[in-house]
Amino acid sequence: QVQLVESGGGLVQPGGSLRLSCVASGFTFSGHAIAWHRQGTGKKRELVAIISSSGSRLNYADAVKGRFTISRDNAKNTVFLQMNSLKDEVAAGYYCQRILGDYWGQGTQVTVSS
Repeated sequence: QVQLVESGGGLVQPGGSLRLSCVASGFTFSGHAIAWHRQGTGKKRELVAIISSSGSRLNYADAVKGRFTISRDNAKNTVFLQMNSLKDEVAAGYYCQRILGDYWGQGTQVTVSS
């Protein structure tokens, strides 16, 4: 079955960096676009970034452009989200999604605190 497992979350200081990973299994990973979303406490879930199946097309939310980078390694069935210059607003649960079929991982928590 389709599985997505996020990791890499944790506590980071403002201005710091963090790299999230999403490891996929149960399907042909290289054939699917993947998205990262986030949801803060009491907030709506928001789309952060999308990467096409080949990795050639990338899209970002305006709030993270220039600070976050989405990438993928199809040989390792993994999508990454590199987050730099972190601000308090990024504290949230981060979830990866296989867009086709609407499959989700369980999420990884990012906390920003000095």
